Amino acid sequence: MTKVPPLADLLDSMHVVSIPMQVRFRGVMHREIAVFSGPSGWGEFSPFLEYAAPEASRWLAAAIDAAWQSWPSAVRHTVPVNATVPAVAAADVPAVLARYDGCGTAKVKVAEAGQSLADDLDRVAAVRETMGAAAKVRIDANGGWSVDDAAAAITRLSAYDLEYAEQPCASVEELVDLRKALARNGIDVPIAADESIRKATDPLRVARMGAADIAVVKVAPLGGVASALSIAADAGLPTVVSSAVDSSVGIAAGLALAAALPDLPHACGLATLELMAGDVVGDSLVPQSGSIEVRRPEPSTELLHEYRANPERTAWWRQRVTDCHAHLTA
Repeated sequence: MTKVPPLADLLDSMHVVSIPMQVRFRGVMHREIAVFSGPSGWGEFSPFLEYAAPEASRWLAAAIDAAWQSWPSAVRHTVPVNATVPAVAAADVPAVLARYDGCGTAKVKVAEAGQSLADDLDRVAAVRETMGAAAKVRIDANGGWSVDDAAAAITRLSAYDLEYAEQPCASVEELVDLRKALARNGIDVPIAADESIRKATDPLRVARMGAADIAVVKVAPLGGVASALSIAADAGLPTVVSSAVDSSVGIAAGLALAAALPDLPHACGLATLELMAGDVVGDSLVPQSGSIEVRRPEPSTELLHEYRANPERTAWWRQRVTDCHAHLTA
């Protein structure tokens, strides 16, 4: 476990930014992020606003890991990445995909609250039409379906040749039941687990119960690069590294994990800066010809100033770091 530095060391070097989103994300149009520096570089702390200290403290552990520890050796220097298509109207799909340079894989959000399966079908159809038959298309339901709804939806969406379906149901037990239902119906769409790994007290339960074919791993909620790498190895499943709509500081940690994995059979979900209208570094970690170079850019003083959060939100984040630090040191 990473040694937790004194709280003052975190707060003294912390910058809080509020970066506009290109599209609405988790109900907000600004992504709030805290970054701070340590002896090894910069770390990012950006748990979603609704997360309480017990869950958010794992994100703080990951930020501390980035700023105070060394990352494992890389076995590759670039990481293939996917485009991400939010739950937009089908007509908006080409404009979203145009932001991603050379990506041959797309992850499409489905099961959005207030939308229907018809909306999902139209969106996935638009992605397939825009990208062509050779592209890989995966869907992400964020646990939004029941087993029956997931089986019905995936059966219909499978007409668009899905690479896999990410977190179609919320619980591990439901994922097990869904895989059985799909097999009975002759639907050959692999299942990937995300929330069932990153939000679980036992992230390896998915693998033990045979609930997924693929593990989606995020550095921040799993406590850092070394911890996430260990979980990926112990799970023994093909791994996709994803971000949580981070700045380039957070994406650099995801790239470090993806670069250290022995095998990387799928494109990773690390090209999420295209969803944002800004960044804290001048040379952002964005795809070129479908991949991102493994490197670690540093925040720009000018950009930290340009996107700095207002005093009220900065105070809120300072208190959040204080609460999470207390949880880590308890």
